[in-house]
Amino acid sequence: MENKRKTKEFNPNNCPVTHCLNKIGGKWKPVIIHLIGKDCNRFSMLQKAIPDISKQMLVNQLREMEEDNILERIIYAEIPPRVEYKISKYGQTLLPIIDSMSDWGLKDLKKSKSNTK
Repeated sequence: MENKRKTKEFNPNNCPVTHCLNKIGGKWKPVIIHLIGKDCNRFSMLQKAIPDISKQMLVNQLREMEEDNILERIIYAEIPPRVEYKISKYGQTLLPIIDSMSDWGLKDLKKSKSNTK
């Protein structure tokens, strides 16, 4: 069953920001990329790290990023089978963006906390 995304090809003005958001936009993809980049690379680990994401949504997001060559899925021939995800070489080009988002978020969280005191 092929997963169809609504926004994958939407970019009427050939905007680079829209192109980027088509690849990594949404509520979960940046978080998933960040976690896998920090060695949270198994499905069960991701589920525990993101308790608000449904199992099906996590599966869909991982598949979409695998389809876009952002992630690689590694299947180990063990019993029981083990699957891990890693950031592809292409996906590693996104890590500075994700790191900048993380840095900005940390600064803004501190700022927000100091404004509420």
